[in-house]
Amino acid sequence: MDNDVLAFRFTETLAERFGDRVERLPTPERFGQWLEANGLRFDEAVPTRAELRAAQALREVVYRVGATVAQRGAPDPVDVEALNAASRRGRAYVELRDGVAALVSGGRRPVIDALGVIAQDAIGSVAGAFAELVSVCADPSCRGLFLDMSPATNRRWCSMNTCGNRAKKAAMAERRQLAER
Repeated sequence: MDNDVLAFRFTETLAERFGDRVERLPTPERFGQWLEANGLRFDEAVPTRAELRAAQALREVVYRVGATVAQRGAPDPVDVEALNAASRRGRAYVELRDGVAALVSGGRRPVIDALGVIAQDAIGSVAGAFAELVSVCADPSCRGLFLDMSPATNRRWCSMNTCGNRAKKAAMAERRQLAER
């Protein structure tokens, strides 16, 4: 996906949330691959089933909080506490290595550290100045989260490559059908 926000990209691991749902983290192995693809795999160990369940639960908390903020509402205090708790449990930190910022696991539970990074990113993305930029995709089957950084803050789709393209194709087909009448 082309979402710049790590936490919102994480919520995309449940695709078509309001359509034909597609679970992109069906196994601990796939979760480990997602962590690696997103720079969060701190060791070679495969996440456990319990860690996968914790990740899926955090994903839903991040989604609910983000969607509520996008609608300019106040998130459920239970979700806020779950997000804060995931952030506190993480022990990852950033180091400068050969001129590059590198995330490092500071604890004995690298997957929990990775989830802490995701929770921290979610908090940073829904708080302060960014809160006004949190948006929900206009595609009714997707409803994915993104930060609308467009100059006019009028972006409608989480991704022009998927949801935006699908909407354009549907509009074109509708215009063609009307023209044929």
